[in-house]
Amino acid sequence: MPKAVVCRELGPPERLQLENFASVPLQPGQVRVAIRAAGINFPDILMAAGEYQLKPPLPFTPGSEAAGDVVEVNNAAGVAVGDKVIVKMRFGAYCDETVATPSQLVPVPPTFDYAEGATFLAAHGTAYHALIDRGQIKPGEVLLVHGAGGGVGLAAVEIGKLLGATVIAAASSEEKLAIARARGADHLVLYAREPFRDAVKRLTDGRGADVVFDPVGGEVFENSMRCINWGARILVVGFTGGIGLARTNLLMIKGASVLGVRAGEAVRKDPALGEVRFKALSEWAEAGRVRPNISHRLPLEDYAKAMRLLIERKAIGRVALLTRP
Repeated sequence: MPKAVVCRELGPPERLQLENFASVPLQPGQVRVAIRAAGINFPDILMAAGEYQLKPPLPFTPGSEAAGDVVEVNNAAGVAVGDKVIVKMRFGAYCDETVATPSQLVPVPPTFDYAEGATFLAAHGTAYHALIDRGQIKPGEVLLVHGAGGGVGLAAVEIGKLLGATVIAAASSEEKLAIARARGADHLVLYAREPFRDAVKRLTDGRGADVVFDPVGGEVFENSMRCINWGARILVVGFTGGIGLARTNLLMIKGASVLGVRAGEAVRKDPALGEVRFKALSEWAEAGRVRPNISHRLPLEDYAKAMRLLIERKAIGRVALLTRP
């Protein structure tokens, strides 16, 4: 029988359970996908704890992205048995079989394996939406990427450099910074070595960053307002380090903007954005210009350990759950 990680009680990852479930017959317009890998994202952890804006009714299976093979089709246009696909969900990915509709499926880039397919769209899609749709970054601008050793941070480093920005990567360890450099970062800032706002001013001859990519929040967000250039755009991508407060006097003095980034919600409101985004990301992936960095690949039964890697900041880039040989 297929297996899924199930949340029956809100709380830490250790409260989740791995359970068998019965396959359900397909309705017209549906396909069955044998999941090979699922990506771990920080919102999965928040959702299982009841701390995310989306609160599915219990019980539910966490996980918003997976990759696998189409194994059954019931009158679903554009999909065939044997297709290697990425499955986009709001939750439900931590399993080894799922039922989906064609609108949830896109092809895995031919240069990617299943784990890379399952860890691609959430991070790189968020970075794309942040830097292009929201931040409107321009060649030659200075991009400061916080949490540059994480999944979305590394994606922002890659895409920022690809778009012609000068990228300053800030992270918590030398190991993470080494990966950021390999992905294109021009300058590296270790949080423990010096205050990052001083480093940014030093690296930019006092001008500051034009765009700030911030998945951390808290004090990082607040201090970012003290190292920005005139007309800067601060992109609020997440809050793994807490909720930050915007000092409106600092924003006014610099003519700066604070922009919220919700890549998934943007596509739900305007599906055309998603089509443009996926086309660009797919072309870059096929050309070898972007690729997820997966530091850990663990079996499905190690879901709690995998989620802990993100909570404890031990992952570099992405973590994938592997469900089948």
